[in-house]
Parts: sequence; C-alpha cells; structure tokens
Amino acid sequence: MRTTDSKPGRSVNPLDTERPIGLFSSLKMELSVLITISTIIAFIMAWFLLKVGLSLWIAMPITLAVALGITYFFSRGLTSPLREMRDAAEAMADGDYTVRVHVDANSRDEVGQLALSFNEMAEELQHADQMRRDVVANVSHELRTPVSALQAMVENMADGVVEPTPSNLESILNQTHRLSDLIAFLLDLSRMEAGAASLQIDKFNFADFIDETVEPLEIADAGHAHNIEIHVPDNIEMEGDQDRLRQLFTNIIANALKHSADNTAVLIEAHENKDFGTIVTNVVNFGSQIPQEARSDIFRRFVKGKTGPGTESGGTGLGLSIARWAAQLHGGTVRVVDDPRGADFEITLPKYHISDDE
Repeated sequence: MRTTDSKPGRSVNPLDTERPIGLFSSLKMELSVLITISTIIAFIMAWFLLKVGLSLWIAMPITLAVALGITYFFSRGLTSPLREMRDAAEAMADGDYTVRVHVDANSRDEVGQLALSFNEMAEELQHADQMRRDVVANVSHELRTPVSALQAMVENMADGVVEPTPSNLESILNQTHRLSDLIAFLLDLSRMEAGAASLQIDKFNFADFIDETVEPLEIADAGHAHNIEIHVPDNIEMEGDQDRLRQLFTNIIANALKHSADNTAVLIEAHENKDFGTIVTNVVNFGSQIPQEARSDIFRRFVKGKTGPGTESGGTGLGLSIARWAAQLHGGTVRVVDDPRGADFEITLPKYHISDDE
C-alpha cells in the first residue's frame, strides 16, 4: 500500500483497502469476474446441499447468504477508494487540503485512476492554498514597513517634531516609490497567474536598450559605488516588447547589484548566437556563488536570496520570478550557469519575435 502524493498528507479512513480484484484495467471486467465467481460458487453450493439431502427451502437461503458474502468481500475493495474520496472531499470542503486517498499499487482500473487523479488534485489545491497564505503573509510584511515609515514621518511633521525639509520630503518620496514598486510587482504577479500579457513588438538596437536600462540603476546605486561594466556589440538588432524586456533586465541587474559588495563590479556582456538565432546575455556579479541545489528555487515566487556582507536585505522575492516570466513570454530562458568569476545569470532570447501561430 502507498499514497501517491509526494508531500506528507493526512489519510482518511485508514481501512484495509486491499482489493481482491484489482488487477484488471477495466471496472466492467472486474464486475463481470465478480458476478461470474459468485454465480459459480452459488451453483456449486446449491448442487452440493441438494446432493447431501437438504431440502430446497433450506439450501436456497444458505446459497444466497454465501453468494452475498462472497460479493460483499470482493466488492469491498472496489468501493473503498470511493468512500475515502467522499470523506476526503468533505474534509477539503472544511478547508483541510492535506487529505489523501490510499491507492493500491496494483490498481489499474477506473476507480484506481480516479483515486490517483484525486490525490494529484488534492496536492495542487494544498499547494495553491499554501501559496495564498504565503502571498498574504509576504504582502502584509512588505507593506507594513513603508506604510509605518510614512505614518511616522507624516505624524512627526504634523506634530511639529520635524520640519518638512527637502531631506525629509525625499525620505517620504522614497517610501512612496517603494510602495509603487510593490504594487507594480503585485500587478505583474496577477498577470502572470492569469496568463494575460500582451506584447508590443518592435525592433530596436540591443546595446542602446541595455544602456537605457542601466542608467536609472546606476543613479539609484550611487551610494554603493558599484562599477557596471557593459560589453555589448553596437550592431545587434532584435525584436521584442521593450517594456517587458526592461522588466527582465532591470530585475536581473538589480539583483546582481543587491548581492554585490560595495565598490565591486557587475559585468553585463552579450553576444549573438547566429546558429540558433538568439541573443545571449550574461549578468555576472563577481565573488558570490549560488549553490547548485538553490539555482532553481531562487526563481520561485517570494523566495529571497540569502543576505550577508555586501548584500542588501528586503525586497519582495518576486523580481527573479517576474524576470523568468518576461523571458518566457518572448520564448526565452533565464538560468544560473557555472562561472568561476561569480553568480552568472544567463538570459537567452530569440533575435526575432515568433508569434503564437508560428
């Protein structure tokens, strides 16, 4: 016996679900075999009882009782998954998504397949419920800090504790920018969940695009003295949605800056792969490395990188997830590749836009 879910879950009705008839791939076949076996045993039983001299009125009830007992014994295993699914559905209606249905490893009929599908559905619902809880917790946490800071600053100004100097007003403006960025992240997340994203395709120079993307990041990073080195050929032209691609590169480059020590360099280099018709860009922050086992997790929503010397805390944990989404909208990929120099995010995008019909 086993449960098919990969995550630990509570099983309902831990009864014996061994199925005497469960080797067939069709429920119709199992029922046919069950009826045939019951009929043969009933016939043999009736013949034997009449042979030993019992009257028909005594032999017939005994035969029916034996046939019913055999039918119940064999049908118990056929219906037990259905009873478990009923109990599991009631538990899930009450908000418990950890329930699972026991499935015989040898079950190949419709009931067994239904139980397997039910367990997969329960696992997806449990994951979705956990994601909902994580979204509420993370958004509440991220909103609390700027809102509390804004409230304190405005209250101090209203009470006359501090003067509305340009420096204080700039602090308030920074907090509103943080709130605006968080709202933009959440809107992108909702579009990503809904699968709704229209692309405005145009042709542009890739080097100019990178320069325009890096310029505001350099201004925002002025206090950390990072040196952003750009090695991009001037003659690369590509097609894509510049707004979505700017999201992609802004999030990847900002992530590299955030996890780089002050006064260090971040490298952006690109080249065209003419054999595959793609443009490959590598964003490298020197010194730090991402463990192999963590490279896929960092692209999950609300997963934040570890902080340490030279890194900044905070953030929503959505940046890399949205970056991967923007790349996938263009038929591209974002991944972390091995590089002795440091953490290397490789972005591969098609040079020319490919429509859904194509």
